[in-house]
Amino acid sequence: MVDPEDLAREFERAFGRSPRLYRAPGRVNLIGEHTDYNDGFVMPMALDRSTWVAAAPRDDRTIVARSREYGETMTIDAGTQRPQRPQGRHWVDYVRGVSAVLSDVARPFHPSTRSGCPEPVEGQGREIRGADLLIASDVPIGAGLSSSAALEVACGYALLDLANRPIDLVQLARACQRAEHEYAGTRCGLMDQMIACYGREGHALMLDTRTLERRWLPLPSTLRVLVCNTMVKHQLASGEYNARRADCEAGVRVLAQRFPGIRALRDATLAQLDAVRGELSDQIYRRCGHVIAENARVEAAARALGDADFETFGRLMDDSHRSLRDDYEVSCAELDAMVAIARGLGGVYGARMTGGGFGGCAIAVVDASAVDRASREIEERYESASGLRPDVWVCSAGEGVSAWRLAEALHHGEALHHGEALHHGEALHHGEALHHGGHGGHGGRAL
Repeated sequence: MVDPEDLAREFERAFGRSPRLYRAPGRVNLIGEHTDYNDGFVMPMALDRSTWVAAAPRDDRTIVARSREYGETMTIDAGTQRPQRPQGRHWVDYVRGVSAVLSDVARPFHPSTRSGCPEPVEGQGREIRGADLLIASDVPIGAGLSSSAALEVACGYALLDLANRPIDLVQLARACQRAEHEYAGTRCGLMDQMIACYGREGHALMLDTRTLERRWLPLPSTLRVLVCNTMVKHQLASGEYNARRADCEAGVRVLAQRFPGIRALRDATLAQLDAVRGELSDQIYRRCGHVIAENARVEAAARALGDADFETFGRLMDDSHRSLRDDYEVSCAELDAMVAIARGLGGVYGARMTGGGFGGCAIAVVDASAVDRASREIEERYESASGLRPDVWVCSAGEGVSAWRLAEALHHGEALHHGEALHHGEALHHGEALHHGGHGGHGGRAL
């Protein structure tokens, strides 16, 4: 785990002055996989593992970014980097992209109008100033826990605050999504950035990725969520993620010709998909079928959670994994083994892969009384089956992005809850602007 006191002192040694501290969490998605870029429903929860940024402003436009994990220091010019065709992802591409999108050389980000695809509109941005950044994270990289969005959101929040700009969390999430599209080459949906901004302790988030309507779902104290890292890293940059998005968009084009009201798979039913099956390849049919059915599973899972019907919730998780394995084809042998092991244990309601797939993590929803035994057995059985020692831990639903006062980080570890405003002491609640108190949820509303 990152110790903010150590991070602050490391920053002081490296840069010769005291920093401000910021953090944004990773996430797991309980259900609703590969639906966000199809305007669908998702149910993520923020992790209690985060990316931390110690930061201080500079007098120029230079950003000096140092990564503890990679042991690298990179220098970029804030806001002057135009997108180029990504040749491969590097951690600093996320920092470069966020600074450019938030700066005056990038156009402000407009809500999506088609299938979760970011569409910039003309307008005037405001300058991002230079900064020294020291980045550290305890979100596993390449494990499907959204380490990239945690990095984007933490850095974006820090850069906005250092530039004395008001922080609207919806627009921050959109800017970070656009940075990932244009600078890292992954055409992600908005879920990861939204949960990094809007996580709430003890809750999952039911998010409509078209309207950005949000409902926080309390997680019962009798349940635990196990994160089970297969130790096989996924590689979204390989193009498989983008290929599946292209399949979905191809399916929408066919559906829209027959049913003009369909703008995204969110709008389609399985009956409508069956009606055009002869016009689709088998692969596109199965990809679209997963998304349409998965949207229905998310809504059913929210009802089951509200009714404390954990058996139904678990069954929906199991159905989700089978669909991701067989129809969307984003699982792998290690994920399938992990899920099968977890699902066969007493006290486990359901298990599934989480994240983009092709490796990374599975999750299991477990009765609290069985979680210790389940953790041990998953570790032992998976290692025996795969030869890999997994990282298995009980995760708690954490808070979204926040700023920390240095004195509190050093002595008490208390966060400015989405900023008790860093400069004016204004109490903020889940996304009010850090300096001006404006509501951070423009573009979406709470359910």
